[in-house]
Amino acid sequence: MKLPPHSKFVLIGDSITDAGRDPSGEATPWGAPGHGRGYVGLLEAWLGATRPQDRIRLINRGVSGNTVRDLKNRWRADVLDLNPDWVSVMIGVNDVWRQFDTPLRVEGHVPLDEYSRTLEELVALTRPTVKGLLLATPHFIEPNRADPMRKMIDAYGDVVRDIARKNDCVFVDVQAAFDEVMVHTHPMTLAWDRIHPNTTGHMIIARAFLKALGAL
Repeated sequence: MKLPPHSKFVLIGDSITDAGRDPSGEATPWGAPGHGRGYVGLLEAWLGATRPQDRIRLINRGVSGNTVRDLKNRWRADVLDLNPDWVSVMIGVNDVWRQFDTPLRVEGHVPLDEYSRTLEELVALTRPTVKGLLLATPHFIEPNRADPMRKMIDAYGDVVRDIARKNDCVFVDVQAAFDEVMVHTHPMTLAWDRIHPNTTGHMIIARAFLKALGAL
């Protein structure tokens, strides 16, 4: 596995990363949400169950509603100041979604060029300071690739792929992971709004992360 023992791994993103975490964003012994009830919590559970000797520390820094613009504003406090060994970034669904669910509130939209520029800036700032950086695509749990929002999500995902390739980052194609499952099941079985996954959907994300990290 690419994550070595005793790594500190910060995972930053939006509500899909947040998933109801508590403020610490870390595991607790008394059953509090800690890492949240999403893919970060599933990753922590997998590591605890299969690699307890590695003592890998996960810190969830997802914040609901965030765009890449928001990540930039809190990057120092929520990433760099934590001195992580590894960082994961999964952002972009709100950058796209706001262009569809609030089309007149243009001040909240993050166009593709700004998304690309900002994400590349954060990667360039961080990559020299960490042992590894993982970039995951945003997703829309919709199999029709001609759907306007799905087409836009795919374009933002292509940006993530290109930035990962240019900066020696681990790339996680979350959209492709959902596409593979949607061959056999309807999107509504994974997410009521095609954005926020249920437990099965979060397991799809966690599995994609573990595969990209060479753990599966």
